[in-house]
Amino acid sequence: MEEKAKKIAELLKILANENRLLILCVLKSEPHTVGEIHAHIHNITQSALSQHLTHLKTAGILDSEKCGMNVVYKIADERIVALMATLKEYYCKGEVK
Repeated sequence: MEEKAKKIAELLKILANENRLLILCVLKSEPHTVGEIHAHIHNITQSALSQHLTHLKTAGILDSEKCGMNVVYKIADERIVALMATLKEYYCKGEVK
């Protein structure tokens, strides 16, 4: 039980960032390129966005695939899909289609 609590705490630390939650709100419904994600999140530079995407990918939350000149990101961790579905009602409602 303590090990599970530790893993959950580590996951929540990664998610405890406004921009990362916004990224996950954008990616909840379908994969997007960095440019498409940036079009939804206006208060962050593309460089900072790329850093957050790298952090989420390193944590195993996101996966990416090279598609021509673009990199397409998607949520790779089903726990995050379920968590975002729960949070959507409070955090993403009306923000991202």
